[in-house]
Amino acid sequence: MDRNGAFKSTIKDWPEADRPREKMIKYGSSVLSDAELVALLIGSGTRGVSAIDLARRIITLYTGLSKMAACTAGELLKVKGVGPAAVAKIMAAFEIGRRVEAGSYSKGKKITCVEDVVAYYRPLTRDLKKEVFRVVLLDSGNSVIRESIITEGILNASLVHPREVFKVAVDYGAASIIAIHNHPSGNENPSNNDYKVTEQLVKAGKIMGIPLTDHIIIAGKGFYSFAKQGLI
Repeated sequence: MDRNGAFKSTIKDWPEADRPREKMIKYGSSVLSDAELVALLIGSGTRGVSAIDLARRIITLYTGLSKMAACTAGELLKVKGVGPAAVAKIMAAFEIGRRVEAGSYSKGKKITCVEDVVAYYRPLTRDLKKEVFRVVLLDSGNSVIRESIITEGILNASLVHPREVFKVAVDYGAASIIAIHNHPSGNENPSNNDYKVTEQLVKAGKIMGIPLTDHIIIAGKGFYSFAKQGLI
């Protein structure tokens, strides 16, 4: 009871069969609602507000898990009753999900087609709110040496200089490179700046003897490959 005589319960007060943790252990995670899953990450609520109440508050605020996955730590911390520890767990859970969906892309993986690259990077880039330009460095057998983030831009622009790109390629002895960046807008069509950057990288690659084999734009469910369009 609270001071006004209203009954307040916490998850610990619920029947064991209704508690999210016990339900998941007994029946598996698939039986839990979105709110129950998030509640397990939150751990505990605040006075008079259960973890599930907080979870529902977050999910409702961001209209579902998919948009919630794109939230920054600062945005989640604005939700009353949700502290840094809970936010860290929530963000870690979404990141684990993205990495599991992306699958293995470790050093030595051979790139056979543009779809190999897109399949890995789409889960990792879909929730980003700004453009991130990165390069994948390849050896002479088209196997991955490593990847490197070159710039992180604002929502609709990412400025890239060939000098920064090819410094990394030279440092790690790359035989060729693939450039990748995302469009948070969801429109995969290249901007004028994208065409310009690609042209500069192609020219610099020829001079350096480290060709740009593709420039891939990932946006929502779509992607654009300069190589597939015959522009490289």
